[in-house]
Amino acid sequence: MTMYRPPAFASDDLGTLHGVIRARVFATIATVIDGTVALAYAPVVLDEARNAVRFHLARGNPVAAMADGTAVVLSLVGPDAYVSPDWYQTQGMVPTWNYVAVEGRGRVRRVEGDALRRLLADVTAAEETKLLPKAPWTTDKVPEPKMTNLLGAIVGFEVALESLEGKFKLSQNIKPEDAAGAWRGLEARDDAASRAVAELMRKTR
Repeated sequence: MTMYRPPAFASDDLGTLHGVIRARVFATIATVIDGTVALAYAPVVLDEARNAVRFHLARGNPVAAMADGTAVVLSLVGPDAYVSPDWYQTQGMVPTWNYVAVEGRGRVRRVEGDALRRLLADVTAAEETKLLPKAPWTTDKVPEPKMTNLLGAIVGFEVALESLEGKFKLSQNIKPEDAAGAWRGLEARDDAASRAVAELMRKTR
């Protein structure tokens, strides 16, 4: 299966899709356990050069029992917002929802030992950078006995992405004057998500 995305909304530019992963970070991870879809949630570290992501789960999470080679789907959802037909010039339109979503597919490989320790450091470093000029917090501030216990309580994974697809549903399929009305309506709202969608809409026109 592939992501459902009408051609007007499809994005396959790797740089753009990597940008969404870097910005959103927190992924929904889906796999099948005993014939049932199971979900887990985790921040991911992106390796752009290899088109791969790494993440960790609590060892007690049933999804953490995944063996090497288990197929997974990762979903990262960007900003989203309701679009009112009152913002369109064309009459008789209906409400919709604009949003950004990225889906990646691949098979897991377990990350252990020093590589797992490095994964934790990389997750922290990526997020601490966003808090500058605050002095970054680093994992070496954790006492070694506590870090050893922490590493024993989690399971790390890497997924080399076999496919990566994006859906940017931003009113590309309607008249320019209606899309302009929609982004003006979203821009006037007082929530960050609506304004973020409006900004993306302007960039796609």
